[in-house]
Amino acid sequence: MMQPAGKRDRRLTLCPRLLAKGELNSDVESWPDGDTVWSSYQPVSDGERFRAGEVGATITARFQILWRGDVDPTWRVRFEGREFDVIGAKEIGRREGLEISAAARAEHQA
Repeated sequence: MMQPAGKRDRRLTLCPRLLAKGELNSDVESWPDGDTVWSSYQPVSDGERFRAGEVGATITARFQILWRGDVDPTWRVRFEGREFDVIGAKEIGRREGLEISAAARAEHQA
């Protein structure tokens, strides 16, 4: 069930992946700012992972926005100065809304 409009009280920016050709014909990825939309925000978990003696912390969150069919895991979301990688996007109801699951590095603040 989609949340009432009053629950969508945060602004986030959707950032589609853009591929361009760089020097020596190599692919260059970027995520320019796209639409800024109203959203609800729900933190899901904080986690730490240990890899090769390195500690990394991640933040996982869910965002609910009005329906749109173009968001996919190649996109990013900018929210409160942090850049989240989209993990998944699923339809809420019959195209009433979209729930976006995303993860960000906790130590990286833009």
